[in-house]
Amino acid sequence: MDHTIPILLVPGLAGSPRIFMPVMPALWQFGPVMVANHIRDDNMPAIARRILAEAPPRFALAGHSMGGYIAFEIMRQAPERVAKLALINTQATPDAPDVTDRRRELMTRAQNGEYRTVLDELFPGFVHPSRRGNASLRHLVHDMGADVGPEAFVRQQTAVIGRADSRPTLAAIECPTLVLSGDEDNTISNLRSKEMADGIKGAKLVILPHCGHLSLAEQPQPTANALAEWLRS
Repeated sequence: MDHTIPILLVPGLAGSPRIFMPVMPALWQFGPVMVANHIRDDNMPAIARRILAEAPPRFALAGHSMGGYIAFEIMRQAPERVAKLALINTQATPDAPDVTDRRRELMTRAQNGEYRTVLDELFPGFVHPSRRGNASLRHLVHDMGADVGPEAFVRQQTAVIGRADSRPTLAAIECPTLVLSGDEDNTISNLRSKEMADGIKGAKLVILPHCGHLSLAEQPQPTANALAEWLRS
């Protein structure tokens, strides 16, 4: 391949590099791959600044779930550095008040020693209904949660609660953009994906069948195919 580009991947809430492992073989042929550390700060501007300080000068950017919120903040701070953008199982919309209340409850419980129980309660909403009994996916969620830890989980939730509404800035995105979700994402409805794709000029929308919120792990081959096509664009 004559032309390569660094690829920067941003995991989601309580997510770690493990979420991208199933698609890594399809990505590295397009350029060096880096997974951002998004667990050190408690607000989106600071998370984005630190990631940008550690990132290559110009890169393709892919964010999953909370990683998409961070990607929007990176686009606000340094759009000229992002050559391509992939928004995976995420949204531009801020939380409704009841969602914020739920996040605060989970934060309190995580701080009080119930972090693993919190992850268990979140799991059914992370996967397609047919995979709620899938032990390997549940172990993935637990392992990623352990990578992050309860203190960083609280910082992440604080950042997510305080994030900006990214809908007004969708029209300013000019790089090739992929918007990808699952047909039964019960954490972030794919209606939010359609909203983003409609708001970004030229964006490609991919809704994977038989898939929930963890498309990278639930449907790795179709997800890898979509990401490879995006990187070729």
